[in-house]
Amino acid sequence: MFEQLGLIGCGLMGGSFALAAKKAGLVQRVVGYSKSPTTTDRARQLGVIDVEAPSALLAVSGADIVLLAVPVAATEATLKAIKHLVTPQMLIMDVGSTKADVVQAAQRALRDRVGSFVPAHPITGREVSGVEHADDSLYSGRQVILTPTEHTLLVQLQKAEDVWVALGCRVTSMLPEAHDMAFAAVSHLPHVLAFAMMNSITGQSDGDDFLSLAGPGFRDFTRIAAGDPKMWRDILLSNREELIAQSRLFRQALHAIEQAMEKGDAQALEDMLTLASKTRTHWRMGVQRGTKPR
Repeated sequence: MFEQLGLIGCGLMGGSFALAAKKAGLVQRVVGYSKSPTTTDRARQLGVIDVEAPSALLAVSGADIVLLAVPVAATEATLKAIKHLVTPQMLIMDVGSTKADVVQAAQRALRDRVGSFVPAHPITGREVSGVEHADDSLYSGRQVILTPTEHTLLVQLQKAEDVWVALGCRVTSMLPEAHDMAFAAVSHLPHVLAFAMMNSITGQSDGDDFLSLAGPGFRDFTRIAAGDPKMWRDILLSNREELIAQSRLFRQALHAIEQAMEKGDAQALEDMLTLASKTRTHWRMGVQRGTKPR
C-alpha cells in the first residue's frame, strides 16, 4: 500500500507500528528517526527500521506515510520540522493519548497542509518503553480512535482507517474534545490514582512493610503506576482541564463511601458497592453501549 514509512520516534509504539506494518505488507521500507541516535541505531539493528535518518525532516523525505510516535508535548515542534516536505498525498498520523491539543498543534504547525494529518489514538501500550520491547502484535485486536477535523482530507482519513484495520484494529471516530473527556475518565484519571496510591503508601513510615504484604489485587490495581513518568507528565498536563473535572467527580464518589463508613450505614455502603460491582461485571472492553460483545 505504501512505499516508505517515515517513522519519527522509534520506541515501543513507533517500533511496534513499523514491525506490524512490515508484517502486514503495508510498507516496503522504513526510514526512522529518534532524538537519541542510540535509539535509532538500535532500531536498525533490531530490524525495526531499514534506514537511519539524521533528522525528522530527512525521515519524511520520500515517505508516503508518516507516523509520529513522540510525546504529545513534542507534536508541534516535530510537525514544524517536517512541514516543508508535507504533501496532500502524504498520510501523517500520531499515536498520542490526547487529541484536542494535538489537533491545535497540527493546525498551527502545518497550516494549509494540515489536511494530510489524521490524529489517531491506539488504545494499547505497556509499562515498559524502548525499541527493545517493540512487538508486531501490540496493535492487533485493539481499538483505535481517529479524531479528524473539518480540515482532514477524506482520502487520507480513509487511508488511515484502512491502515489500522490492516493491522487488526477496530477503528472508530470521534471529536477531539469528546475523546479527551472520555479518556480523562477511563485512562488518565486511573493513572493518577495509581500514581497517588503508590505515593500515599511510600510516604508512610511503614510503607515498605505494607508493600511487602501486598498481593495480586494491589499489583493489578497499581500496575499502570509503572508507566513512563515523563510521558504521563505530558499527558496529564495537556488534558488537565478534563482530568481535574473527572478528579472532582471521583472525590465526590469517594466522599460518599467515606460518609457511609463514618455513619456506619451498612445499607448505603452496600448499595454503592453493589452498583460498582454490577457495572464492572457487565463491562466489556471495547464494546460500545447498546451493542453485544462478540
